[in-house]
Amino acid sequence: MGIRTWLLATTFAIGAMGAAEAQVAVKLGVLNDRSGVYADLSGEGSVVAAQLAVEDFKAKEKGIDVSIISADHQNKPDIGSNIARQWYDRDGVDVILDVPTSSVALAVSQITREKNKILINSGAGATDLTGKQCSPNTIHWTYDTYALGYGTGTALVKRGGDTWFFLTADYAFGHALERDTAEVVKKAGGKVLGQVRHPFPGSDFSSFLLQAQASQAKVIGLANAGGDTINAIKQASEFGIVAGGQTLAGLLVFLSDVHALGLEAAQGLVLTEAFYWDQNDGTRAWSERFAARHGGSKPTMVHAGVYAGTLHYLKAVEALKSKDTKAVLEWMRANPSEDPLFGKGEIRVDGRHVHDMYLFEVKKPSESKGPWDYYNQLSVIPAAEAFRPLDAGGCELVKKS
Repeated sequence: MGIRTWLLATTFAIGAMGAAEAQVAVKLGVLNDRSGVYADLSGEGSVVAAQLAVEDFKAKEKGIDVSIISADHQNKPDIGSNIARQWYDRDGVDVILDVPTSSVALAVSQITREKNKILINSGAGATDLTGKQCSPNTIHWTYDTYALGYGTGTALVKRGGDTWFFLTADYAFGHALERDTAEVVKKAGGKVLGQVRHPFPGSDFSSFLLQAQASQAKVIGLANAGGDTINAIKQASEFGIVAGGQTLAGLLVFLSDVHALGLEAAQGLVLTEAFYWDQNDGTRAWSERFAARHGGSKPTMVHAGVYAGTLHYLKAVEALKSKDTKAVLEWMRANPSEDPLFGKGEIRVDGRHVHDMYLFEVKKPSESKGPWDYYNQLSVIPAAEAFRPLDAGGCELVKKS
């Protein structure tokens, strides 16, 4: 080999090494319910949302090589924990996304802390994720039981719904939603007449609904979600509960639930959400692209949260040219988030992502202009009000003044 040829070959090799060094390889794991009661509000749609975030960010062009895997935790903490450990220990996953079902999310949060990785949660609601079980490695993005209870509970008490009875899913999320909403109701001047807890997931709600009906509470608060909420509302209709003068409060109702129920059954429900596809030009444009990838279904707020959380993470990796866990988490907390779905937001020291929430009412069939046109926006709940005060959650990360 001549000296010139050798120099060119060496230069090429060094350049190739430099390009390889500049490339940061990131692996994302979407962990959620892909076959059960939360599959529609989460499931494959969350994988689509993560893919769209990677594409919109143009990660490859910015030297970030992203791969995405997914798995079904079946709403069981032991299965979710095993998958998380395998992903971190064997499969090289850097970030776990979504994780609906609070009992699973709390377990995965602790494993993520042990392994010094990152959890960006969109699907779970328990405030304990940023409270007594907070973690420096967990970001809680989309909603929580405080925000839901504050929005819907306050609104219904103001409308005259001052006596409540709760029908609650018997696991961490349901308990937290009942607790947080009850506190809001009492603070607003209302009373809680009782509660009953149903198995999770549930199918036959008849005995529980009869107890709620017998309480004569003005509002029956459904502290459940997904398929449980859909079945409870359908069966409540069969018992004539709403026709009898009681109000059903869906404390966590997703767009996918309203779609499954139909407007005839769901009309008039007042609910709190972090995102609705038809809010503005930005949400509409993104949602059309999402629907084209996901069988025509419009996204839920959980899907939107996966997209926004992934985008903010990738911004941190680009800025740092590294996926170092500690540095990335510090960057994500130090820099405001901004995206077309949530607008501007920030991540507090307890891991709570703070942004505006919205109070909606489900339209009457006569008001809807077509498929997925389901909500009227009643009000904006400002970020400063929507989430639990930083010093009220008991998080060890919050320094006491």
